[in-house]
Amino acid sequence: MAPAFSSQSEDVDVLAGAIYTWCAERNIKLRSQQGLSIASIAIDLYHAGQTQDELLTALHECEIH
Repeated sequence: MAPAFSSQSEDVDVLAGAIYTWCAERNIKLRSQQGLSIASIAIDLYHAGQTQDELLTALHECEIH
């Protein structure tokens, strides 16, 4: 059971790191509509198999208004 928890923790760390970095670079609040939109996109990309670096690259290509 511990490995599953560790894996989930790593998943959260990867997603949070990418989302926090993207928002910080753009001075966007995480709880804003833009922050929530990018979080949703990041989750979808992560479920598609993207690593943290790939997530950041893909998020940089997104235009959120």
